[in-house]
Amino acid sequence: MPPDVSQPSSPPAEPPKKPESLPPAPVVATPVPEPAPEPAPAPPAPASAAPAAGLTPRETSRLHRLITVGGTILGLFIFWEVFTTFVIYTDDAYVRSDLVALAPEITGRIIAVHVVDNQPVKKGDKLVTIDPVPFQLVVNQTQAQIDQAKALLKSSQEELSTAQAALASAASANTYAAQEQARFADLARNQYAPRAELDRANDELRRSQAEMTISQVAISKAQTGIVAHEAALALAIAENATAQWKLDRTQVVAPVDGTITNLTLQPGDTATINEPMIGIVDANAWRIMANYKQYYIRDFEIGGTAWVWLDSQPWHLHRAKITGIARGISRNPGPDKLLPYVAPTTDWIRLQRRIPVTIVLVDPPPDLKLYMGADARTVIFP
Repeated sequence: MPPDVSQPSSPPAEPPKKPESLPPAPVVATPVPEPAPEPAPAPPAPASAAPAAGLTPRETSRLHRLITVGGTILGLFIFWEVFTTFVIYTDDAYVRSDLVALAPEITGRIIAVHVVDNQPVKKGDKLVTIDPVPFQLVVNQTQAQIDQAKALLKSSQEELSTAQAALASAASANTYAAQEQARFADLARNQYAPRAELDRANDELRRSQAEMTISQVAISKAQTGIVAHEAALALAIAENATAQWKLDRTQVVAPVDGTITNLTLQPGDTATINEPMIGIVDANAWRIMANYKQYYIRDFEIGGTAWVWLDSQPWHLHRAKITGIARGISRNPGPDKLLPYVAPTTDWIRLQRRIPVTIVLVDPPPDLKLYMGADARTVIFP
């Protein structure tokens, strides 16, 4: 057992292992820099240094984006202002013509319709026939009144001639009676003739004077009759002309070249005076109505060149010219007035008013078909 007791003494030999604790040697230089990681809390340091450095990268990036966006918007605005100074475009435009609302000038039953819907017509083409019989009867009646007035006028003229002849005869008799009365008065005064002869001469003188008065009254009556019958004749002629005019209006003809539109008329319908029954789109009044914002029309001039795109014929630009610029619009919607109403467009907050500009195509192709109310687009280079 003593050897066992001595064995504990061997542990003292363990100290040589101490050299294995060489780890302290490595700790000599390298672990000392370990405090360097301690700067890891350095991230807060930039926060304290921010006032000195200016902006953080994130804030700098945000500022760059804002500057870029703002510069882009400003550049686009400047480009738009410059662009719209030389090129002014609008799609608020449409094709327009004159719609002739044809109304009959008489009232009557329609016996024939000579056209169909959408048919092209020329000025003077027959469109509708109204029953002419009642109007022909009125013409015949007024013609008879003319003949009657002429006969009565002739009779009055003959009466006037007769009365004038009777006046001449009475005047001659009165002259002779006056001479006789003067002779018998002289003879009776000298008692060379009986008093009875003087009385007879006086009576003849009075008779001749009465006959003259009667003839003068007859002349006046004949003259009055002539005036009345002349007036009746003039009235009959006027009534006959009116009746003939109405008879002529039983044939309704096209007042302009154009195209029949929305025709629903049928034989048997009643045509009512001054009520439109046929619409005709005028073939010689085509134009483009372009509504431009009031901001752009300052440089427009009558006769200026414009270019038109028709939605009914896309991918074609037609040369045109400005023929009119409206000098007034109505600001209140409502029924048709002397001033046109153009609905404003929303531009940010303020509503931009639009002014109608009339544009007419220059030398359009012969086969170009225009449609009233169709959309169009226009470009003007002021």
